[in-house]
Amino acid sequence: MTLTKHVKSCPLDLVVKLINKKWVIHIIRDLFFGKSRFHEFKEDKPDLSNKVLSNCLKDMEKNGLIHRIVDKCDKRNVRYKLTEKGKSLNKILYEIAVVSVDGETYSDKIKDDVKTSFREKLL
Repeated sequence: MTLTKHVKSCPLDLVVKLINKKWVIHIIRDLFFGKSRFHEFKEDKPDLSNKVLSNCLKDMEKNGLIHRIVDKCDKRNVRYKLTEKGKSLNKILYEIAVVSVDGETYSDKIKDDVKTSFREKLL
């Protein structure tokens, strides 16, 4: 019995398609670290244009990774929040961060600080 007989496409391919678009993984990380507004996502990403960010957020909402929350009193006041599906990526992102940090020549203190920071937010 092979997996392909029972599943249309590889589950790994599906999750990679969700997070592989430029900026998606950064926005998910930002949401885990407390950012929730359009301008906050752009703060440390000078190459990210308004148009690209807007399209990215729309795709993420369409794919069920985030909710768009509009303030009823002020329609211009919009926040974004991870859905349960988006939150389920937390362990994956933590492991990616750990593999990345361990593969670099950072000091043990920096490695521990990064791991702790991600562990607190992502797990």
